[in-house]
Amino acid sequence: MSPRGRRANLPGRQEQTAHGLLDGLVVRCFAEDGSESRDYRFDRLPLAEGLRKGLAEAFSRRTAPGCGLTSLDSTNHPYRAAAVFARYLSTLAWPPTELAHLVPGHLDGFLNSRGGAEKRAAGDELAEVKRLLKHAEDLSEAMVAKLGEANPRRPRQESRKESYSAGEFKRIADAARADLRAAAARIRKNREVLERFRQGEAFAGTDRRLELLDWVDRFGDVPRQPCTNGQRAGQDVAQSWVRAYTPIDDLVCQVHLSGMEVTAALILLTAMTGQNKSVLLKTPAVHHRADGYISATATALVETHKPRRGRRAHMTLAVSDLPDWISIPADPEEVSARDELHTPFGLYALLHELTARSRQLTGTGRLLVGWSGTGGGKVGRGLRQQATDRWAVRWALKHGLTADQPDAEGNPVPLNVTLEKLRLTYVELHQKPVAHTEQTLATDYLARNRGNLSEYQKVVAQALSEEVSKARARGVMATLTRDDLEHARTDPSVVAARYGIDASTLRRMIAGELDTVMNACVDNRGGPHTSVGEPCRASFMLCLGCPCARALPRHLPVQVLVHDRLADRRPEMTPLQWAQRFAFAHTQLADLLSRHDQVDIEDARANTTDSDRAVVTRFLNRELDLR
Repeated sequence: MSPRGRRANLPGRQEQTAHGLLDGLVVRCFAEDGSESRDYRFDRLPLAEGLRKGLAEAFSRRTAPGCGLTSLDSTNHPYRAAAVFARYLSTLAWPPTELAHLVPGHLDGFLNSRGGAEKRAAGDELAEVKRLLKHAEDLSEAMVAKLGEANPRRPRQESRKESYSAGEFKRIADAARADLRAAAARIRKNREVLERFRQGEAFAGTDRRLELLDWVDRFGDVPRQPCTNGQRAGQDVAQSWVRAYTPIDDLVCQVHLSGMEVTAALILLTAMTGQNKSVLLKTPAVHHRADGYISATATALVETHKPRRGRRAHMTLAVSDLPDWISIPADPEEVSARDELHTPFGLYALLHELTARSRQLTGTGRLLVGWSGTGGGKVGRGLRQQATDRWAVRWALKHGLTADQPDAEGNPVPLNVTLEKLRLTYVELHQKPVAHTEQTLATDYLARNRGNLSEYQKVVAQALSEEVSKARARGVMATLTRDDLEHARTDPSVVAARYGIDASTLRRMIAGELDTVMNACVDNRGGPHTSVGEPCRASFMLCLGCPCARALPRHLPVQVLVHDRLADRRPEMTPLQWAQRFAFAHTQLADLLSRHDQVDIEDARANTTDSDRAVVTRFLNRELDLR
């Protein structure tokens, strides 16, 4: 009912979308976001009808909502494993015809049959087959027990992951930028001409080219008609008058991105954000301008999705108009003030502009859409999202990109461009996780990557050296000795003058009234980190080099504890991250502790109290900072 008592209009009866096991032993699966579906045909497996039906039903339950397979890439794995297992069973002298006929020996024989180059993947395939069969019915007790056994250990892979060198990474990004700059110039120019043509302006010598361009812009293709004879009978072909102009692909791409240009965009997005390809392929064009269109630093918030992350699958990607340090060329004058392609926001905004009309014609909300003149299966030609890795390889060959190292004969080696290696290079250069945890960064990316180890070590060494040099140049706080405290009892004015304070401040400092964390502050309203007369709001870590800070012997235990805790954090993060965050303060503390005898330092380390440890824990967790 409506608030006024009238019956509300309800939607009529809707047909349910077919999913799961369909007629003909076909299982239809959907991506978690419902954006795409795929049919898996079990009627083509070389098995008896009963066994095919049993595997199809098991696959339908394995891929049902809530079973953990949230993307079509993940549903591919059990189907491929089932197909390989079916091919093995079909080679047996007495192949099983029902699920109840399967015995443990079938799994052992399947594993042993996978030799040569397939042996490395055999353990994974067997695990997928077992996970699939756990959803099957009518299995024998022996088979059920077999499914509960541990899987064989995967043999160690001798191949290692190698990221691109800085030179290779730059060549890839530069080539992608060149493609997108050319595309932007072409599409903007043609859209300007097309707009003038629609307003009635005449252009000499263009024949019907602009009329054709107007059609392409309105419909995303050239005028076509059914072919009535020859091998292409029944297919739609370009009308005869259209063939007098440029090739169809070139013509459509006058106002739309080509598939290769979309690939260049995907490559550059990966190089500038480090995001996974599945995230970038589904990047939406809908976004929120966090800067409100008025800030000097434009920022767009884009909602993305990575199913593998489970409860954390939904992510907000912030693309900002700040150039990444990797993106800045050696000569900044090479980049004009209007170059959009050196910031993530600039790249996103450009792609949003160039694909706007393509998105309208296709009805998609995704950012990356381009023209493809051909396509296998039901896809065919048209404006759509392109494939990924295969297109990246073709794109690299088209540009003639080569690796740094030539072959044994000194000949250049084509550079193998993959989105996975671009992501690996990004996280290595930035030393920070991207849509994964610190542990995953350290174990799955950096620990397995030895492509640029020496180069990375140089970066870490340089960062560490810079932080140490800054710490040594700025120095550390003044320190009062025990002798100074004894002298202050009899002649406080002399000691106060020695340390640049008055006698009253000295007495308050000795009494502990001015203590912060690692020192005493003699002028809370006159420090260098705040406006004159305003209370200091800087982090207590900055006290180490502040002219208002004074250290007393009683502060030594806390200073030692902070020094040790900073050192303990080295294994918990990447070397570059530690050098950038803590090397400066660690060096200042090391210089401060060097003023004391080693015996005093060991005594201070042994005499730290629970209260000291609690304060230091809160301090390093930034719970004491004013925010």
